[in-house]
Amino acid sequence: MTDILHEARDQVLAEGKGLDQDQVLRCLRLPADRLADALSLAHQVRMRWCGPEVEVEGIVSVKTGGCPEDCHFCSQSGQFSSPVRSVWLDIPELVEAAKATAATGATEFCIVAAVRGPDQRLMSQVATAVRAITEQVGINVACSLGILTPAQAAELAGYGVHRYNHNLETARSFFGQVVTTHSWAERHSTCALVKQAGLELCCGGIIGMGESVEQRAEFAAQLASLGPDEVPLNFLNPRPGTPLAGMPLLAADDALRTIAAFRLALPRTVLRYAGGRELTLGDLGTEAGLLGGINAIIVGNYLTTLGRPADRDLDMLDRLKMPIKALSATL
Repeated sequence: MTDILHEARDQVLAEGKGLDQDQVLRCLRLPADRLADALSLAHQVRMRWCGPEVEVEGIVSVKTGGCPEDCHFCSQSGQFSSPVRSVWLDIPELVEAAKATAATGATEFCIVAAVRGPDQRLMSQVATAVRAITEQVGINVACSLGILTPAQAAELAGYGVHRYNHNLETARSFFGQVVTTHSWAERHSTCALVKQAGLELCCGGIIGMGESVEQRAEFAAQLASLGPDEVPLNFLNPRPGTPLAGMPLLAADDALRTIAAFRLALPRTVLRYAGGRELTLGDLGTEAGLLGGINAIIVGNYLTTLGRPADRDLDMLDRLKMPIKALSATL
């Protein structure tokens, strides 16, 4: 069998064709002494097929906590004893959050709601918020509101929503281990609706929930088959009161292998650092990932966990000489 990195150099770097599931698995099994080579190649792929710019995004939850679903990693589920109370933000608060996000140089602001799917009240609030943010702030607006109907996907596109986030979360074969109140197929269907409605698709998941290396490779291939515009990579931050509260943190080397392998599977996709990187990778590991295939980052806090101060991430990008993607380039 040929060396997987030599294979990837010919296939991904030269031709822009992503690795398939078996090839991703071989990357994920690389020994420690090949990790630096894998990250270097992934960075070259990112630079060739995506360019040097880094897309910066901020997120805010319009409706936090009290979700009826039982996603085992999530402290917003109303089924667990997690200490997250149900809170709704009003429109002025969302506009101020969007302004603060834009002030960091971010081009994307994502409105998130902890729901199975949006009801009419939520859709109406999002419509008002998108209109207000568009009028007052120079930033693209994305949404993450759960499972959609075809009419709702079209409605969001009509509001001017730029991108919709709906994560597959994990491989189909592992999904039932972490969610039982809805199916992987339901999530996949919403992703297809998003693309049909003409919205950009943001679809990723969480690494380190107990899935096997084989299932990580399966997950990468399933994401690639959807052709998402963006893949957010989260690393499990075990939350108190959830079924995964006792799960150990993913090893930093495994996180970096995952970053490199996913870049080689998705050469043209925005690959975004999301939750858990601070715990799993720390400062040096975070920089290694940015030099190993990552080309987007969420700045500030996440939905229920603290991130790094935005200025620290912006300083890091400046130190690495990575330009922030300009808004005009995303419109």
